[in-house]
Amino acid sequence: MSRLQTRNLSLSFGGIRALDSVDIDIASGEIRGIIGPNGAGKTTLLNAICGHVAGITGEVLLDGATISGLKPNHIAERGIGRTFQTSMLFKGLTVLENVMTGLHQTMRTNLLSASFGAASVMREEQEAKAKALAALDFVDMRGFAERDGGALSFGQQRLVEIARALISQPKVLLLDEPAVGLSPPRVQELDRLLRRIRDEYGITIIMIEHVIRLVMGVCDRITVLNSGAKIAEGTGDEIIANRQVQEAYLGKALDAAH
Repeated sequence: MSRLQTRNLSLSFGGIRALDSVDIDIASGEIRGIIGPNGAGKTTLLNAICGHVAGITGEVLLDGATISGLKPNHIAERGIGRTFQTSMLFKGLTVLENVMTGLHQTMRTNLLSASFGAASVMREEQEAKAKALAALDFVDMRGFAERDGGALSFGQQRLVEIARALISQPKVLLLDEPAVGLSPPRVQELDRLLRRIRDEYGITIIMIEHVIRLVMGVCDRITVLNSGAKIAEGTGDEIIANRQVQEAYLGKALDAAH
């Protein structure tokens, strides 16, 4: 069963084709890798799915229902979670508080009721804290709950951002280069974490990544973009054997990995 689809997704910036009629069909519970050279349109594709870029033509469907044209917060409410290339943690907030911000769209209380310390506000805050701690447990970062989010290493910030995305219980989790800057042992840990997210939570994962070993190891299928267009799609073995992919990207990526 399809969890997320794009149909004829296109976008142009001043005559440059950032996305060129991209069709993808991702099954429920799948881990899908998105690879390609710099400027291929990978992050633009995620932005289009999330509603973070204007001027898109075509359609994005979640569980068969269109989410195209919705505001980013409404798309998030329907079940799309996201992390970004650069750290998006709030400095001055603790790790726990950063993770709790992932629930702000679903919390029922408002600033007026919070200022009066209503019992419902206190109860909801305690529930949010418990969910945030559970998410930090899941990514093995609970011991950092009271630290300043801006004081963590880059790899630790990545894990906290994943916890923040998970707390809202998304149907689809979009990850933009989660392994960037990680040591090989940390990449192996990320591999295991992604499998647990899929297996234990049933979340579909769409991941942009340049660490080819991770992509080939953890992804069920891989989509390759080049100059905004999809040039190949298939299993890891099929992608490695694809001559067009080798010429456009994979040969250089594999050389860089060694």
